[in-house]
Amino acid sequence: MKHESEVISILKNLRQHLMGGVSYMIPVVVTGGILYAIATMLSMNSVTTSGSVEASNLFIDVLSQIGGVGLGMMVPVLAAFIAMSIADRPGIAPGLICGQLAVNVGSGFIGGVIAGLLCGIVAQYLKRVPLPKSMQSLKSIMIVPIFTSVIVGTITICVVGSPCAWLLKSLTAWLTSMSGASAILVGAITGAMIGSDLGGPINKVAYSTGVAVVGTTVLAGENCAFMGPISLAICVPPLALGIETFILKKKFTQEEKDAGVGAIAMGICGISEGAISYTTASPILIPINMIACAVGGAVAGALGTYSNAGWGGLVVLPVTSGLTYLFSIIVGIAVHAALVMVIKKDAVEEVVDDSEDADVDLDIEF
Repeated sequence: MKHESEVISILKNLRQHLMGGVSYMIPVVVTGGILYAIATMLSMNSVTTSGSVEASNLFIDVLSQIGGVGLGMMVPVLAAFIAMSIADRPGIAPGLICGQLAVNVGSGFIGGVIAGLLCGIVAQYLKRVPLPKSMQSLKSIMIVPIFTSVIVGTITICVVGSPCAWLLKSLTAWLTSMSGASAILVGAITGAMIGSDLGGPINKVAYSTGVAVVGTTVLAGENCAFMGPISLAICVPPLALGIETFILKKKFTQEEKDAGVGAIAMGICGISEGAISYTTASPILIPINMIACAVGGAVAGALGTYSNAGWGGLVVLPVTSGLTYLFSIIVGIAVHAALVMVIKKDAVEEVVDDSEDADVDLDIEF
């Protein structure tokens, strides 16, 4: 029963473990994706017509190699930190190894998630196996990682690899071939997901899927149209709210107005959390954020907007489709502002009344 309850506990905290892995993966993907995309841009070759970055000088070659390695590490890092979230340090090495195995057998992002979970669960159970005191010091650094790697590595190669590879290939082919109504619908859905909880689990599901497709398509020499709506939706709420503090002043408190420039800066940098303080103070902004991001995403889908970096905001503009990317952001901001103007109530400043305190005479007698 103890072991059963431990498995149930792991499954109950599944979202926490997955989000833990994603949070560690994001800096790797952002660094690798942006550097690779910059190398692509500097090479003056469209990634739609070339299977790889053609380096015209040493600097571009260095950037493309660093960025390519960064993108290639996405799955192993994800698997490693999912495993670490479950089993602590003994899960890291098996997670890295089996995550790379998932890449090698073609199962990619999906296989990496499964490998990370299996590594964490197996390592957690192996940690419970009693050993002589003389071997205790070797358990975490040798015994658990080796046996976990062998067990999960075998499963990844022999069982998980082929089905996950087929699923990932099918998913990527479908997402990258979207056009017309399907692209508009998917752009609207992913945009709404990004705007729903501003960096929370729903946001991360859409973002992580986009990053997985970026890692597959950009290295294959294709533009990532699926990531376009996601990238721009990331920055719509903070940019919109920051701008609205200047043009719709009655809707915001003085404190919110003072934070407007900061919100704009965070939006430019692709940090959707810049809108959290406003949304927390006025929950009506939640549906407004979702609608604005959905409209922006739908427009991006209709225009075939793409983004070749696993990030959002205006900082990735040079590696997007440019004008259509900007236009979709502007549409999203305009929709957001219109909804705020119509739906959101005027802000009421809290006034601290000190008059009673001022009129109180203290008569202290001894």
